[in-house]
Amino acid sequence: MRKSLYVHVPFCEQICHYCDFNKFFLKNQPVDEYVEAAVEEMKKTAAAFPQHEFIETIYIGGGTPTSLSSTQLKHLLEAIPNNFTLADTTEWTVEVNPGSADKEKFEMIKQAGVNRLSIGAQTFDPDLLQKINRDHKPAQVEETIRLAQDAGIDNLSIDLMFGLPGQTMEQWKDTLSQAAALPIKHISAYSLKIEPKTVFYQMLNKGTLKLPEQELEAEMYEYMLQFLREEGFQAYEISNFARNREESLHNLTYWDNNEYYGIGAGAHSYMDGVRRRNHGPLPKYLKAIAEDKLPYLEENPVSRKEMMEEEMFMGLRKRLGVSKKKFENRYDQTIDQAFPGIITGLKQQGLLEETDYYIYLTETGLLLGNEVFEQFLAG
Repeated sequence: MRKSLYVHVPFCEQICHYCDFNKFFLKNQPVDEYVEAAVEEMKKTAAAFPQHEFIETIYIGGGTPTSLSSTQLKHLLEAIPNNFTLADTTEWTVEVNPGSADKEKFEMIKQAGVNRLSIGAQTFDPDLLQKINRDHKPAQVEETIRLAQDAGIDNLSIDLMFGLPGQTMEQWKDTLSQAAALPIKHISAYSLKIEPKTVFYQMLNKGTLKLPEQELEAEMYEYMLQFLREEGFQAYEISNFARNREESLHNLTYWDNNEYYGIGAGAHSYMDGVRRRNHGPLPKYLKAIAEDKLPYLEENPVSRKEMMEEEMFMGLRKRLGVSKKKFENRYDQTIDQAFPGIITGLKQQGLLEETDYYIYLTETGLLLGNEVFEQFLAG
């Protein structure tokens, strides 16, 4: 079941201190060459792994896709329906940094077929924006939303972060209040994770990074759950909230453990039971395409046991949880047969609940999700 496509644009006009995605400072990069290579990879991928179903979700991520010029971005977007067959109702998302796109760029994006935007707000506190090295002002979030709506794109999501260096509960409450007041349909809100090869990782090792206590971070999460529920945002995944059932269908592809195409430097894909990762460095990625190869750095066949493990720890991220019937249909055995005793033990600890149809995290389990997920990897 492969109905989704991810395309990676690895260029940024400024590098955030927390970001560990494959990205490069835009200036002096071979952007035109990269766009052509990504288009060529689409052609090669579509030929090597023919579609059996319509593409129902597309996500253009980064990096900052809107750091491309309108001409470059248009070429990349138009190549997608030229190489893949889309459904009439395809959800097509582009990541946007506030202030990174003008009226003309949004109109071009809309005309190309994009119908959803994910806007990287992160916080509405100007001091925190500076600490994490974001290059936009809080007011530019609302301006970006207005420009998008004027262009006819009204399925809008914003990204938020909590647990930021020096962040207080009052700052977090203010950010949530400002976010909920916007005409948006979706919020993704993630706690800060310090990843290797980031500026924050270096600062942490030097002892110069002051992070909130874990207890405060947990309080921020619990407050967010209650506040967003009151504001009409339903939690459908640990870190994702939607008004009026406007969930991110693309993200659900991952949490439902479905296969997907991945295009671009450093992109991941899951096709025909094999997880693949593309070369990340631009020279290696471009060289592979120039040599008429698919740009895979590694290919890892997923065993049946690994598929079942992934079904559980990704599916349990969803508030609905893991479907017992879907699991049994996919793997010809029940969850209890695949993981004997684990569900019972986690229920006794108050971390899981079970109905006739689903197994899902309790409110306590939400806070201890990683501990729950580890139970399905122990064997």
